Amino acid sequence: MPSDVDDFFGSADGWQQEMRLLRSIVGDHELTEAFKWRQPCYTTAENKNVAIISGFKEYCALAFFKGSLLEDPDGWLEAPGENSQSSRILKFTSVGEIEARRAVIEEFIRAAIEVEAAGKTVELKATSEYEMPEELLDEFSRSSEFEAAFHALTPGRQRGFILFFGGAKQSATRVARIEKHRERIFAGKGIHDCVCGRSQRLPRCDGSHSRPA
Repeated sequence: MPSDVDDFFGSADGWQQEMRLLRSIVGDHELTEAFKWRQPCYTTAENKNVAIISGFKEYCALAFFKGSLLEDPDGWLEAPGENSQSSRILKFTSVGEIEARRAVIEEFIRAAIEVEAAGKTVELKATSEYEMPEELLDEFSRSSEFEAAFHALTPGRQRGFILFFGGAKQSATRVARIEKHRERIFAGKGIHDCVCGRSQRLPRCDGSHSRPA
């Protein structure tokens, strides 16, 4: 019976050949293939996340969870976003490009496995180092209960909300995002946490709420 990973590669809108080749390359290493966050994820025997394959509109990518710790003298690795502290990705737009970089890809995979074997961690910025959106501070001034609920969240959950709220260009959008997520914050949930209880990977949401029973 086909696995969720097989279904992913078989139903992808684009980059099927490219992602299947990446799967083959990663599969040559001592990693376990799993299906997490609706994507093929590759883990160590201790279930430590090493890499993940993703397809986007303009490219497909092999992402390393702790890519910021990998040596990259030639600058192949890219941060997926301006606030990305740990993850780094390799972007591809053709099978030929992947084949040309096969040795580079394999070296990064080996290095990423060694990072996990050595127990290395990425030193993340403290929540206090992030700039709080003015709209969130305004909300704190109006509701001490809301401020207390926000600061009761784990640092990672706080960072997620700060980046999400602050990522909106318009003040009105930032206000709307805060209001929309008010109940979630009071419930102690992060922006990506499950709130329906159907997720198979609690506390994270895996989209189970949208699947037919």
